Amino acid sequence: MGMNVIVLSLALPSHIMVVLKVAKRLISKGVHHVTIVTTEEARDNILRIPNSQSSNISFEFFSDGLSLDNDRIDREEVINSLETKGSKNLSSLISTLTKTREYSCMIISGVFHWATNIGVEHGIPCALLWIGSSSVFSICYRYFKGINVFPVEDLNENVRIPGLPTSFEVRDVHSFMLPNTPEILRKVLIDLFKSFDKVKWVIGISIYEIEEEVVKSIASLTPFYTIGPLVSPFLLGKKETNDDNVNNVHMWYAEDSCIEWLDNKPSTSVIYVSFGSLVVLSKKEIHNLAMALKNINKPFLWVLNPSKKDCVEELPPEFLQDTKGMGLVVKWCNQERVLRHPSVACFVSHGGFSSIMETIVAGVPVVCLPYFSDHPTNAMLITNVFGNGVRIKCGEDCVVSAEEFERCIWEVTDGPNARKIKNNALEMKKLARKASQEGGSADNNIGQFINEIMK
Repeated sequence: MGMNVIVLSLALPSHIMVVLKVAKRLISKGVHHVTIVTTEEARDNILRIPNSQSSNISFEFFSDGLSLDNDRIDREEVINSLETKGSKNLSSLISTLTKTREYSCMIISGVFHWATNIGVEHGIPCALLWIGSSSVFSICYRYFKGINVFPVEDLNENVRIPGLPTSFEVRDVHSFMLPNTPEILRKVLIDLFKSFDKVKWVIGISIYEIEEEVVKSIASLTPFYTIGPLVSPFLLGKKETNDDNVNNVHMWYAEDSCIEWLDNKPSTSVIYVSFGSLVVLSKKEIHNLAMALKNINKPFLWVLNPSKKDCVEELPPEFLQDTKGMGLVVKWCNQERVLRHPSVACFVSHGGFSSIMETIVAGVPVVCLPYFSDHPTNAMLITNVFGNGVRIKCGEDCVVSAEEFERCIWEVTDGPNARKIKNNALEMKKLARKASQEGGSADNNIGQFINEIMK
């Protein structure tokens, strides 16, 4: 009988896409079956996707304790319900699953820190899937474990940690560490690292070669395996297969017109703009970004507010008419296919790490507007360590001006440092492809992780 693994995922598109890629990587290295477990609200979206289940990968669902018509905007309500009611439902589901399969490991993400107790209850060893950079993990682990303590009250304070080639300001740490963050979010990180005595391994989705010194410094503290880049094979220049549908789960309808539209644009000419599924720009910022895109007078593809029924209502009057033929505004797209398209010049992004990984593999420069979570650290890495992009700065009113949007896009496309930024992006693309090859760091590390489970 082969090895079976459970992987827990939030019902967010970005998390489910990462978890599916982890599952496929585990299967490719000899794991017999991976059961992906997420909450009920994702059921309909996932099951309608072709090839979402196979003989080796299946989905199971449990209730987070909230009704399906709840919009889940109240983060405190969602997190509390998951921990109090969802945990009981998950434990019942795992009791059912273990009647027909013996599981060697349960892989959790940070918000499911309480699932380590369920792992102990059912005798299943736990691993943490860190959906972020190795640098963010190192900062958080060292801080919450009391290894490298620094004051978080002064945002201008400079901090250094082993492995990072540059110092950074406190404002650049994971936003959940800061005193002004909602207590429920800070508690997620605190409780995660409190539960670490029940976590046997950590799997990071970053690329060993781009954070090598940080990874080495972490490995001296806890078992840590980087298995990135976790992207679809076609983004790495490999032949596309029917399984690529499984690698591209979209909780919203992806508009295929994007690629056809890109096909008719000159090479490295298009500004691609997307702030993911969680970040929502203020109306003023949407208007400022619209003004900047109009002034720059370059082709643009803008993914705008996928959670809203009519995203066009957010745009300034006459914007679509004024930019007709130059720009395309959609609710959602297949980001990997967009990023690999030769017409894309840069990516204006919130800096979520899965998006950053896809950008690195595609060799596309980044214009980063960080909002919360690990976005500030990722923006710091992009500008100060990777050198493959620039960071947008908010004004004193915490709103990004049209001039700032315009300046940053110009800097990576036509500015005096644009060529250097592009070259850095292409160098990182080479490192990502090296890591993904057979015998590369990702391949070796996931093999070592599976060997550890088997022991």
